[in-house]
Amino acid sequence: MLKEAIAVDALAVKAKGAKKQYRAPALEKGLDILELLTSEREALTVSAICQRLKRSQGEIFRMIQVLEDRGFIGQNAQTDGYMLTDLLFSMAMQQPMTQSLVEAAIPIMRILATDIGQSCHLALHTRGEIVVVARMESIEHLGFTVRVGYRRSIMRTVSGMTLFAFQPSDVRERWLAMVEPVPSKQDLTEFIANIEEIELQGFAQRASSYVSGVTDISVPIMRGDRAAAALTVPYIKTTSSRGSTADVARKLKAASEDIARRLTGGDSRA
Repeated sequence: MLKEAIAVDALAVKAKGAKKQYRAPALEKGLDILELLTSEREALTVSAICQRLKRSQGEIFRMIQVLEDRGFIGQNAQTDGYMLTDLLFSMAMQQPMTQSLVEAAIPIMRILATDIGQSCHLALHTRGEIVVVARMESIEHLGFTVRVGYRRSIMRTVSGMTLFAFQPSDVRERWLAMVEPVPSKQDLTEFIANIEEIELQGFAQRASSYVSGVTDISVPIMRGDRAAAALTVPYIKTTSSRGSTADVARKLKAASEDIARRLTGGDSRA
């Protein structure tokens, strides 16, 4: 596995430096703007966008106007900067496969959240990151939840590790080639070690690297030979907790199996 990881690391670098066979300059400029705004938390002015992309205002201005007219980006009235709207996310959510997954998952997620007294969320892979497409909040007064639309590298999240762990080798290679920035060999070695452990135990459990006191527990929702999504509980231990992390992991696995059965038209407890 480690040799495979190093080979994949080289593949990722090679893929990013490969020559493009076909060019569509205008389209590429528009996509560059969207990709830039995707990675920014604050709105960017036209000047800032030009500086980041190393392009002139003449090249960028018309692209920004078209993207704004089509609803992909919007302007902040206070700063005159531009940010992504939720249009791309809405378009992705309208895909039949995503819709059917969310529709199958929501009733079971509701039962799970009520049963364990914890929130849960559903994550998919997109371009080297995870994106949360559904969530169910805890009915308890105290809990932790992740908003729909949240994105983070597959290498930095328990949901991402779970999704990656249950993919064929060719899919893993493609996903790693999309990760930004390109991971170092040390980061890749640590990541693969975590993946091997997750494969063996069938689920992931890690202390959150972002929130103290939260333990992320994640299981794959299998569709054939690979994970279609990851179902994750950000577990918080309180005096009113209804079970241990082991109890939650067991019920989480049962819920993921119910969702998988629904996706294939089988029976479900919900």
